[in-house]
Amino acid sequence: MLESLTAFTFSYTLLFDLGLIFIYLAIMVVVAENLNRLVTSDSELTRKIVHIGSGNVILLAWWLNIPATVIIGASIIAGLVALTSYIVPILPSINSVGRKSWGTFFYAVSIGVLIAYFWYPGQRHYAVIGILIMAWGDGLAAIIGQQWGKHGYEILGTKKSWEGSLAMMLASFVVVSATMLVVSGISWNIWMIALTVAVAATFLEAFSKLGIDNLTVPLGSAALSLFLGQIL
Repeated sequence: MLESLTAFTFSYTLLFDLGLIFIYLAIMVVVAENLNRLVTSDSELTRKIVHIGSGNVILLAWWLNIPATVIIGASIIAGLVALTSYIVPILPSINSVGRKSWGTFFYAVSIGVLIAYFWYPGQRHYAVIGILIMAWGDGLAAIIGQQWGKHGYEILGTKKSWEGSLAMMLASFVVVSATMLVVSGISWNIWMIALTVAVAATFLEAFSKLGIDNLTVPLGSAALSLFLGQIL
């Protein structure tokens, strides 16, 4: 009887938590779709709003202790939706038909991989770091680079701006610092880890083609954070 009651309570709590996450994501999509249709003709801006907002859901998952299997399942579904959206305009604010980028698909893949590898007690913050750098770093780099990027540079045919890259570095530094402070408290090595990861993430983002940075940036940032956290 007690086991059945415990199982029921767990299921009810999980459903409630998932409901909160679903509502949050639904609000993000509705806001982006309305911006896309009514406020701005810049589809890239609304896409990055979803990009940033969707990444923040990992904080809810971390706080609510959502099981890894649930998050991985959601990332698989998101990946399938992303692949479909390349052919059929399911959600124009997320992906445009004919857009030469696999970024949305890689976004979902990265979340699934990070959760599968890091979603254990004592390591979850590395998944959070990777996902939030992908969300905030890459998202702000694109927005600021397009709106205020006046000083451009080019790497292997990929055009970037120094303003966008600086935004990427600063956002990544803040993400790593804030996350490590929550987990470990104030420590001298946090700033060194944050700066190193921020520089590395910016370097990886600069070589983005076909949205590959949505794979290399989060996975590379999380792996480097783990490595530095173990040796420093």
